[in-house]
Amino acid sequence: MKKLLSRLLIGLILGVGLYAGFAIYLGVRDIAAELARFALWRFAPVLALTFTNYLLRYLKWTLYLRALDIRVAPGRNLTIFLGGLSMTITPGKIGELLKSYLLRSAEGVPMTRSAPVVLAERITDLLALVVLMGAGFIVFRRGELPLLIVGTVVLVFVAVVSSRRLSLAMVGLVAKLPKVSKLAPKLRELYESTAVLFRPAPFAVASLLSVAAWFCECLGFYLVLDGFGLGASLLLATFIYATTTVGGLPTPGGLGLTEGGMAALLGYTTKTQAATAGAATLIIRLCTLWFAVLVGVVALLSFRKRVGLADDAADAMRAETPAAPPAQKPEADN
Repeated sequence: MKKLLSRLLIGLILGVGLYAGFAIYLGVRDIAAELARFALWRFAPVLALTFTNYLLRYLKWTLYLRALDIRVAPGRNLTIFLGGLSMTITPGKIGELLKSYLLRSAEGVPMTRSAPVVLAERITDLLALVVLMGAGFIVFRRGELPLLIVGTVVLVFVAVVSSRRLSLAMVGLVAKLPKVSKLAPKLRELYESTAVLFRPAPFAVASLLSVAAWFCECLGFYLVLDGFGLGASLLLATFIYATTTVGGLPTPGGLGLTEGGMAALLGYTTKTQAATAGAATLIIRLCTLWFAVLVGVVALLSFRKRVGLADDAADAMRAETPAAPPAQKPEADN
């Protein structure tokens, strides 16, 4: 638990420093004046849409768990899912495995069994963002590079996972590598679970839920822009939000890349002042990224109080990997 909190603290410090620099660059007084123009009541519908995003993704999480025959009481399952949001801004994306770790702590489900669910979630989220980006690209003809890169990655991954022969061949190659052969049984187990999740029916339903979930946050961004009187269309808001969310993938929580890209793209497409674009960016990030962290921390603390947390997710995953057998010494000739 201490390791998780320390990673979260690093993300918070990074975020505070980033936003301070962002405000200084755009002008603290100008940013403050623009933020003061935003009516407080508008936070309610934006946060409601953000939380709807979480609920739809929770349904996807539950669907995938059932596909693997993992049954968890709804209340505890929701706490586990929301608890995973607390690690959105952790370095190295360690937060992606937190839900599997919480399942292990509460229900004894091996992380190697549930980890493919986390992977499938991310792939369907990426697919949803590509779909939302594509709708805007048809009109605005911008963002073709991230659209091409992410779309290609998703398609290649799905194609590989769908081919049992190719996937098992890759596992076999990995098993031949020095010091990695002991992972072969776990890799095969991971693949078998992953293949189930990418069957046509669960994959299609999960992808539709992802599109609906991320569109909710795009709609929230549209309401923020409307609050500043920018007159941006819902299609433009969807395009900007999806594109900059994908563009922020290289950094934890998209810190820096998403904010910079969103403010720049918003300024370019709506011809608005930098301070206004910056203020709109700060508000939507507060209502999405930082709201997720807050909800996740509350859920994680609730989980810790009821179940308890001891070790670290990465340590737990390593603990499930069988140790390599000791080397056999050659017998001396008689």
